[in-house]
Amino acid sequence: MKKRPNKNALPRRNFLKGAATSAASFMIVPRHVLGGTGYQAPSDTVNVAAIGAGGMGANNMKSLTSQNIVALADVDYSRVKESVSRDDRAELKAAYDKATWYKDFRKMLEEEKDIDAVVVATPDHFHTVAASAAMQMGKHVYVQKPLTYSVKEARELKRLAKETGVVTQMGNQGHSSDDARQLNEWVQAGAIGPVREVHVWTNRPIWPQGVPRPTTASSNRSDIEWNRKVTEDLLLRSMSGKHKVPKDLDWDVFLGPAPYREYHPIYHPFNWRGWVDWGVGALGDMGAHLIDHPYWALGLEYPDTVQGTSTPWGGNEEDRATYPLSTTVHYTFPARGMLPEVTMHWYDGGLMPSRPAELPDDVELDRGGGVIFQGEKGVLYHKTYGSDPQMYPQSLMEQYADTPQTYERIKGGREAHEMNWIRAIQGEEKISCPFEYAAPLNETMLLGVVALHAPGEILRYDGKKMEFTNNKDVNRHLHREYRDGWSIA
Repeated sequence: MKKRPNKNALPRRNFLKGAATSAASFMIVPRHVLGGTGYQAPSDTVNVAAIGAGGMGANNMKSLTSQNIVALADVDYSRVKESVSRDDRAELKAAYDKATWYKDFRKMLEEEKDIDAVVVATPDHFHTVAASAAMQMGKHVYVQKPLTYSVKEARELKRLAKETGVVTQMGNQGHSSDDARQLNEWVQAGAIGPVREVHVWTNRPIWPQGVPRPTTASSNRSDIEWNRKVTEDLLLRSMSGKHKVPKDLDWDVFLGPAPYREYHPIYHPFNWRGWVDWGVGALGDMGAHLIDHPYWALGLEYPDTVQGTSTPWGGNEEDRATYPLSTTVHYTFPARGMLPEVTMHWYDGGLMPSRPAELPDDVELDRGGGVIFQGEKGVLYHKTYGSDPQMYPQSLMEQYADTPQTYERIKGGREAHEMNWIRAIQGEEKISCPFEYAAPLNETMLLGVVALHAPGEILRYDGKKMEFTNNKDVNRHLHREYRDGWSIA
């Protein structure tokens, strides 16, 4: 797309470049000094770009319309236009109309000199190449969950965050909620006693998994066993021959560092999550929202062992095309000082944990997702995003009603996760979920995905060396080779 001048672009501000390491290195002039409470001074505004501007990217950018949205990079213009066509996104559409649009983020970063910060909301396989390029240019980054596609990439982004000093945030918005902070305070105050076991579950996948790769030649309906979530329309299209790439979609850039595949409408949009080439399945997708809270509250680090079991993968041994429809993963985490060893159990695809005896009969476990902390004195149960935490027996809620607040609350809570990032860039707040924390959490999630390649085997993990010690072959799944022309160097 031809580059057009952006009338909204502000000169790059040196104070933003150093905001991560020194909040005292700049001064924001108060609004009332420059023009009343409704006035937004130039120093209050960050020049933001998006890599992945439709879908989840549009959700994130909708929260950032108070900032200066200068540029957008997305491989599918039609998807972006559809995402901003809703009635409640008129302000976002107006901001997008003023921005400069690109198909390839590399060209955007090269040509747009005024970008201060970048939101990365692409498919999972693309997160690291986009984020690392922006970080190496001194841009602050907000990266959707999962932070990375592979364990090695998580280590790389953590290293880059430390080296560059930019402000980083992973897009697991529940981490900024008041509920999350309250449940941390309860657990750490000893409300439910020492915790040795945690159960985590989700109803995902709600996209195709456990299915084989569509062929480019015509095939018999009986040859393709699509799961219940694949629409009839996609099924019929999957039975035809080679498909033409839509005119608004740059398929080669969509593939990015992933292996080359012929375009097919079953892959894009959204359904890429279950395909091994581009997504990391239900655990990788929802672990950042669910594993986050016990990982944080219990002060967990890298697990000692990981064991995964599942229904069959989609495809065959030579081509594991999609992740299994249902999985369970069991982690053990070492004792931390006086805190005991913790075993964490993950369930997806409709699987659920056994019901704790402490739960009253009228308490229904949310099948959509949740977490149960099993303590010596009782249990703590919360829903996805850390929401609505409750302790049982109910008397614990009364006993710990006045637990002191030891975790700072984020202004705006879960709904302001993006603006927390902006305010941290400006030196006004502490960042909620920086890569220093998000990368080890992300790595832990992905270790469970890797364990599915050795079903039933208890894999021993050395976090310092980033390797499984009793099955060297599984270590090849801790990273992936990039397609020619793509790197994070």
